[in-house]
Amino acid sequence: MTTPLHRLFTHHPDSVGESYGQHFGVACGYGLRLMAAGACAIVHAVLPFCFEKTASTMVRRMVADMDRRASPPAPAARSESTGAAVTAP
Repeated sequence: MTTPLHRLFTHHPDSVGESYGQHFGVACGYGLRLMAAGACAIVHAVLPFCFEKTASTMVRRMVADMDRRASPPAPAARSESTGAAVTAP
């Protein structure tokens, strides 16, 4: 039986298919990358010739990673004649 306190720490990680430890690592990784992107953006604000696309590139990559993690993998298409998996070209 889980306690209300335990559920506070495990409900969301469970909902995204991760343990608390896995979720902690992923969330910390995103947080650190966001801080790095923010630091690059601040340096760019002062020195516009530095980090011209770094922050936006970092954020786009994180969004793509989050989208990929949120979407379940597409099931493989099956050949009607053989039933074998068919890969996309």
